[in-house]
Amino acid sequence: MSSLNSPVDRERARTMNPVVLAFVGDAAYTLYVRRRLALGHASKTGALNKLSAEQVSAHGQSEALERILPLLTEEEEAVFRRGRNAKKPTKSKNASIAEYVRSTGFEALLGFLYLTGQDERIETLFFPEAETGTFKSGEEE
Repeated sequence: MSSLNSPVDRERARTMNPVVLAFVGDAAYTLYVRRRLALGHASKTGALNKLSAEQVSAHGQSEALERILPLLTEEEEAVFRRGRNAKKPTKSKNASIAEYVRSTGFEALLGFLYLTGQDERIETLFFPEAETGTFKSGEEE
């Protein structure tokens, strides 16, 4: 058994079920977003939760995906497509089918990058505002 933050071999991560990668990516993305909000805002938890929910929703992830798709490597595109095309055990309650399948691809990609220890790549793709010191629209500094 590996420690919590030790990277998984790329080949092992590449062969994992894409829905499992999305399961990990969903949790990782939620944690990344909440950490950034907690450290970047003096808001109360209710306001932080609302901001977080907007970003981690299938709709929010689908929007973010539009920005990152042109930046993906071939390997990342393949992971995204596997997640997007995977048969999901559940249906979305609050998103269109298109948003839901795209968000599953988004989460699978994030899960892959997280498990393989590619933290800098996660920052570059998913949180470019960290590199410029700005926050996404709708967020306060």
